[in-house]
Amino acid sequence: MLMRRGVLGAALALPAIGARAQAPWPSRAIRLVVPFGVGGTADIFTRLVGQRLQENLGQAVVVENRTGAAGTIGTDHVAKSPPDGYSWIVCTNTQTANETLMPGRSYDLLRDFAPSASLNIMHHAVVVHPSLPVNSIAELIAYAKANPGRLDVGSPGIGSGHHLASEVFKAQAGITMQHVPFRSSDQVRTAVVAGQVPLCFDPIPSMLETIRTGRVRCIGTTGPRRNAVLPDVGTVAEVLPGFEQSVWVGLLAPARTPPAILERMQAEVGKILADPAIQDQQARTGAQVMPMGVAEFAAFVRRDVEQHREWIRAARIEPM
Repeated sequence: MLMRRGVLGAALALPAIGARAQAPWPSRAIRLVVPFGVGGTADIFTRLVGQRLQENLGQAVVVENRTGAAGTIGTDHVAKSPPDGYSWIVCTNTQTANETLMPGRSYDLLRDFAPSASLNIMHHAVVVHPSLPVNSIAELIAYAKANPGRLDVGSPGIGSGHHLASEVFKAQAGITMQHVPFRSSDQVRTAVVAGQVPLCFDPIPSMLETIRTGRVRCIGTTGPRRNAVLPDVGTVAEVLPGFEQSVWVGLLAPARTPPAILERMQAEVGKILADPAIQDQQARTGAQVMPMGVAEFAAFVRRDVEQHREWIRAARIEPM
């Protein structure tokens, strides 16, 4: 009887021991996987947020760039990672566009990921090489109509936010331009500065210094109103009412990550985005923080997938 009691007591103690052994999150290093190149807009702000998270959480936060295939390589890697809160994908609207453009990918963004924290949002600058004889969006449209099919527009790849912005612009303006895809945003900027490609849509933070030094001419921005860092530049919407294109950045975890971890990450990111110094830093680059709750961000991602599906079909972009 004593032996039975001893065995029973040990058995009853096991759940308690297991509960004590499960360390609170986070108890080790966290990975933020950026599926794009070093130095891009998503990469830069992720590193800033990652540094703050490391300070606040007391654990290492490692930003890891896993590039290739329009962001699908890094995204697929995180989709297959354990849902334990230690691997996160840095998501932008390139991935929401891929849901339509890349039907052969091995993951489904809405099925295999759990949105947690939105980070920031930025609109595009429409920039041209100084040799192109246009100084406004209206003049660009007129030039494209007078020279159908002769105007090239660069982007860092099919399905990128830059590419889709130009395609939506073409559709709404009723013009034709030839898309020239590059492998990275840096290559596009270099090509426009060199005059190899006369035009591109690029997030304002990435292009701001190049605009200010006069190496390119900014003829429009893609927000609903003029951007404070380029107050003399009109919006595309002033010529094409309702036009708006942006790039947003957020953090997603593998599906089945515990809701408590998703909420904790969102709360920690929210503290960072509420810092006036962070808000000022973003405003000075032409971007803005985009705080959302977990449920709100999940709904935002779902809407973005649907919106990009509509744009891609309307622009008749063929899936890859």
